[in-house]
Amino acid sequence: NKYFKKKIQMQMETGVDNVIRNLRIASVAIYCVVVIVGTVGNGLVIYVTAFRMKRTVNSVWFLNLAIADFLFLAFLIFTIISFSQEYHWPFGLVMCKLNNFVTVVTMFASIFLLMAISLDRCLSVWVVVWAQNKRTVRKAVLISVAIWVAAVICSTPYAIFRLIWSKSGKTFCSYPITTPMQSLVIFRFSMGFLIPFLAILASYVAIGARARRLQRRNRQRSCRIIFSIILAFFICWLPYHVMSFIELRVDRRLSHIKIAGSLTVCLAYTNSCLNPILYVFMCHEFQNKLKQSICFVLENALAEDHLSFMSSRSMSSHLSRISRKSDSAAPVEKSTSTSLKSTESKVVFSECRENTEH
Repeated sequence: NKYFKKKIQMQMETGVDNVIRNLRIASVAIYCVVVIVGTVGNGLVIYVTAFRMKRTVNSVWFLNLAIADFLFLAFLIFTIISFSQEYHWPFGLVMCKLNNFVTVVTMFASIFLLMAISLDRCLSVWVVVWAQNKRTVRKAVLISVAIWVAAVICSTPYAIFRLIWSKSGKTFCSYPITTPMQSLVIFRFSMGFLIPFLAILASYVAIGARARRLQRRNRQRSCRIIFSIILAFFICWLPYHVMSFIELRVDRRLSHIKIAGSLTVCLAYTNSCLNPILYVFMCHEFQNKLKQSICFVLENALAEDHLSFMSSRSMSSHLSRISRKSDSAAPVEKSTSTSLKSTESKVVFSECRENTEH
């Protein structure tokens, strides 16, 4: 009996080890996909917002968000190399601290920026006049700088406690036993998830209430985008923080804890490649404009207030036809010009107001 029990136990341990090994390989593959997709998506956003667009409040938000995700993905390469070598860290103490510092900084900065974008959209919808007068590029830049400073301050303790240690000929980069992990986990959950999530949720609930005044088609589209944004944020980050609390009470070396921890980390990292899709590529004109060029799509999707391509083209055609008619009817030139200006201003006001409502 003892022999069979020991044999069964050895088989179970071998099976668990195989699962962990396969999961580690799958995690590396997922990380590689996240790096490729996220680098391309965020790289396009950085290129368009920094070099192709007029500087606006929205472009400042999206530029900083893309930079945060891009830096996160750039340092994720070191994590991929470490995972592929069974968590061996060959880059030394400085890179151990720097990698952890940049990862946590970009996590806080990305989440803080998502919160800022949500609050900005809420104010633009509910306080239209105030937003038109007080919502400036300079203030958006200052807020972005403040967000990065706050992210650096929040991330410093995580880099300070991070150390390297050796075992069985391998070097590992992790937190020592003396680290006050409970305080760090609670702080990261509060500042990196709970408060931003409540702010995002409240903002989009307010936007959804305001969107009810629009026509049915616009309301359905707005609700779909809002639901996708909140759901992605919630799904990607909640399991990661829940698992962090579980690891405080349970031995992290247990097989099921290792498996669950790897899955939640993969899910959280995926959020960095989802942000460009959710905040940029879900423009309602994306499918039509994609036929022209990706840069044109991004430039229009991130624009502050813009007329649609077709509306502008039809307006120009309309003005040209009336202008030709006015040449043959000189006595009424003045009234026609006045009518054109009134019509053009109404169209511009209507289009800008629709963009503000979104």
